[in-house]
Amino acid sequence: MIRILPILACLAACAPPPPVSVTRGAGPPDARPGACYARGIVPALIETVTEQVQEDGAVRGPDGTILSPGRFRTVTSTRIVRPRGEDWFETPCALRAGEPGFVASVQRALAARDLYAGPITGFYDGDTRLAVRAFQTERGLESGTLSTENAKALGLVELGRDGA
Repeated sequence: MIRILPILACLAACAPPPPVSVTRGAGPPDARPGACYARGIVPALIETVTEQVQEDGAVRGPDGTILSPGRFRTVTSTRIVRPRGEDWFETPCALRAGEPGFVASVQRALAARDLYAGPITGFYDGDTRLAVRAFQTERGLESGTLSTENAKALGLVELGRDGA
């Protein structure tokens, strides 16, 4: 019985990854027909301002020289500019289709940026998903599903005439 557990753990690790959760033609109200979409977490945008506030003025001597610079206190204020939330984003349809050539290109692009160290398999596995999430989190999207915008940043999707 003890020998069976490691084998079962290995088989569970080798199971095919869950399908990428994107939908064709469904998504936000302004969805482009025929485009693929997914939902991801948009992190909160928080602004913190720290400033020095003078409590009392400087003490000056009869000749105008500063004898004591005065007292200051630090005041910090924080405000939420944009709350954390979930939002739709467009994703390459080749990702939904699981095209091995496209997924291998994603893996190579992430490996070139030292975000993916696994083999180039063409499968959108857990390691690929984690690398995509790391890349996108730096750009304000917490999702393991590659967005079209970030696919453009990786050089995987052709830019339009207007560069977008």
